[in-house]
Amino acid sequence: MKDVLLDIAIAHFGREGFAGAATRAIAKEADTAMSSITYHFGGKEGLYLACADHIADGVAGRFEQAVAAIRTSPPATREDAVNRVCELLTIFARLMLDPASRHWSYFIVREQHSPTEAFERLWQGAMKHLMDVAVELIRTARPDFPLAEARACAIGLWGQALILRTGSASVCRIMGVGEMDPATADVLIARFVANTRCILLAEPIAQPEHD
Repeated sequence: MKDVLLDIAIAHFGREGFAGAATRAIAKEADTAMSSITYHFGGKEGLYLACADHIADGVAGRFEQAVAAIRTSPPATREDAVNRVCELLTIFARLMLDPASRHWSYFIVREQHSPTEAFERLWQGAMKHLMDVAVELIRTARPDFPLAEARACAIGLWGQALILRTGSASVCRIMGVGEMDPATADVLIARFVANTRCILLAEPIAQPEHD
């Protein structure tokens, strides 16, 4: 029941923002008493922060197995590092196409524009760890990249997939489809992966000079 309440609250906060969302409406849709929000979360602000934690847990869970494998067996070659980046990027792209991420994205985008404590929870709970791993892999694949350039590269690579959620209507229009379908999704993700491989396997590669 608690997870159902959080999912409903995320949808309300994502659509209407913190100020616009009404806990009474959230409780009604969740078919629970207002007192349950107070009991579990202490009030509206606590519910909002719990929503951020719930999203962070959901995002982190999608990458848990892949990240654990990277930590257990770090890539020893450029090619292996590139393959791992492509694996993480593909997981992220699939997440962006998953209907479950729609309400998450609305919530996150609001926090991107006007960060609150909820953004810190999203960042520390999921985003930072994923980006740290991505940057490490990029620096293994491209030892000629200074740290700042590796970070910029990670932003660019992940931005490819982010458009699948934040610009879904435009993506469908450009691709000539009424709505996203599996075949179109596969074409897009294959192109993102190919772009990534081109960038990370480009020459020349200098000797490592990590910061």
